[in-house]
Amino acid sequence: MSKYTSWRTRQPKTSFHVDRNVIRITIILAILCVALMILSTGIGSLWINPWDVVRSLFGQGDPMHNVIIMKLRLPRIVIAVLVGASLAVAGAVLQGIVRNPLASPDVTGITDGASLGAVLFLFLFTNKLSIQWMPVAAITGAFVVTGILYLLAWRNGVAPIRLVLIGTGLSAAFKSLSYMLIISSPFMLAIKSVTFMTGSIYGTSWAKDVFTLLPWIGILLPLTWLLSRHMNVQALGDDVANSAGSNVQRGRIVLLLLSVALAGSAVAIGGAISFIGLMAPHMARKLVGPAFGGLLPVSALLGAMILLLADLVARTAFYPQDIAAGVFTAAIGAPFFLYMLYRQRNA
Repeated sequence: MSKYTSWRTRQPKTSFHVDRNVIRITIILAILCVALMILSTGIGSLWINPWDVVRSLFGQGDPMHNVIIMKLRLPRIVIAVLVGASLAVAGAVLQGIVRNPLASPDVTGITDGASLGAVLFLFLFTNKLSIQWMPVAAITGAFVVTGILYLLAWRNGVAPIRLVLIGTGLSAAFKSLSYMLIISSPFMLAIKSVTFMTGSIYGTSWAKDVFTLLPWIGILLPLTWLLSRHMNVQALGDDVANSAGSNVQRGRIVLLLLSVALAGSAVAIGGAISFIGLMAPHMARKLVGPAFGGLLPVSALLGAMILLLADLVARTAFYPQDIAAGVFTAAIGAPFFLYMLYRQRNA
């Protein structure tokens, strides 16, 4: 019996070849992610046991529990899953495109470009445009920094270490521009912008946040997964990929645009949450290997779980203080990045 499962569609002609072990791991992680969502929803100033949380989700719980869960806690949990999954998939795709394990949206400056776009939106259009336009502003900022990054890093190709070094410099530059705007902003807007720059999903709601982000993620994540099969052959080298019939440059550009759009839309709602796009893909490769058919869904689930855990600690460990989740992802991710940099020092 074959250890692989294949899927093929006629229109459009698409196929995937996935190890059965990858499917098992994905199912297990999905169950763990749902369990963590239920457990996290019940933890707070008022403890609600998991069974009561499930009953409330189906509209059969205590009326007070229903209000706490559906109005206050569940939107934050859903946003954590969407933002964490988006950043993880964006990081996995970016690492595959540049063939650099150090690449991620925050390390290369894409996250800070998106943050600058969002802060500009808050600074210029807070009372003029709907908040639903913020993902557009964040994605635009992410695209701008990506274009500058490639222009500066290109020299008969893009060397991985040059991409990381220039990305780090651009990240600092765009972050300083964001703080310049914050300093010149009114007091309340400055507080909101600083929290956003740290990376926080505090105070999220269905209408303002979940329903704003969901259409972007609902389109971008499946599309990225469908196109990711081209990354497998590109990993063998451009010459092999071209000879196999893959349009390397077009596929690379399309996937880069999708990666930037995923990171930008996630930053627009969750703020500049760092290092998930670096950690989750590495953890996923340890579990399922480098093939993108399994790597992306596993990365998405791990990214969602990392942010769920970070936000759970952020809102409970120092209660009644509600710390930004980005503080905890950075506390874990910064040593991880240094470790990866040390391992790649002779690459």
